[in-house]
Amino acid sequence: MARGFAGLFKTIAVGAICLVTTASVSFSASRESVEAFLKTTGFDVAIDSIALSAAGAPSMLGLEEAEFGSEWARAADLVFSEEIMRDRAITILEATLDDDVLAHAAGFYASDLGMRLVEAENIAHFADDEVKQTEGQEILEELMSDNHERVMAFERMGQAIDPNDIGPKAFQEVQIRFVLAAAYAGIIQLRTDEDGLRAAVAEDYESLRDLINESALVANAWTYRDFSDKDVLIYAEALEHPDMATVYELMNAVHYEVMMNRFEALALMLGQLGPAQEL
Repeated sequence: MARGFAGLFKTIAVGAICLVTTASVSFSASRESVEAFLKTTGFDVAIDSIALSAAGAPSMLGLEEAEFGSEWARAADLVFSEEIMRDRAITILEATLDDDVLAHAAGFYASDLGMRLVEAENIAHFADDEVKQTEGQEILEELMSDNHERVMAFERMGQAIDPNDIGPKAFQEVQIRFVLAAAYAGIIQLRTDEDGLRAAVAEDYESLRDLINESALVANAWTYRDFSDKDVLIYAEALEHPDMATVYELMNAVHYEVMMNRFEALALMLGQLGPAQEL
């Protein structure tokens, strides 16, 4: 896998965003309640942070940003518009998010601990990646030696959110769809068909899964560094609740759907800006 794509993952792998599946719910929520839910839980900022991934788009194709000229920044800003991404997320959730599970998650994040967690996660989404990686790694190494129970709580958080390791598969699907869209737009020329591309990407599944798990631990060590062991344990237990699991199942499905949609749109726009390259 291209190093640029691995770096792109680190931009969005903060806190509990690591899963994509679909869930079946009974009664959809109103648009107003979904908008309030996004703000209370901080998922609105998580959706906004997808825009950061645009910086890694050219490297995913083996290209440099400069190859697209001065119009690159404008194209990325247009495609990854916060208004477009939020509207798409809200529209999907309005039809799929059940009022009862919405209320459960909103109730937790509206608590004192929940609000502090949201504040910390919102900051982490847009914090400098190098700082998070360096400081988070140092914190994690200390915890591995002195406080393994805290590390286990972080692992429980990841397990509660993605028990079947679906996140890596979803992330690879984003990559595949972007590359295929770029080929269709004439930005690159594939030396294989879609089946060959999928087979090549599948070979990296285990390494990507390991990278995701490692990055999540580092990110959590940094993001929740000011929280007590008790706070972290309470959060892990909250994420293990069935209603919370359903909420994250839906939200992360939406997160990746929006990301995939925007990358495909970006590929089409880049096709108007840059020369074709062989991949």
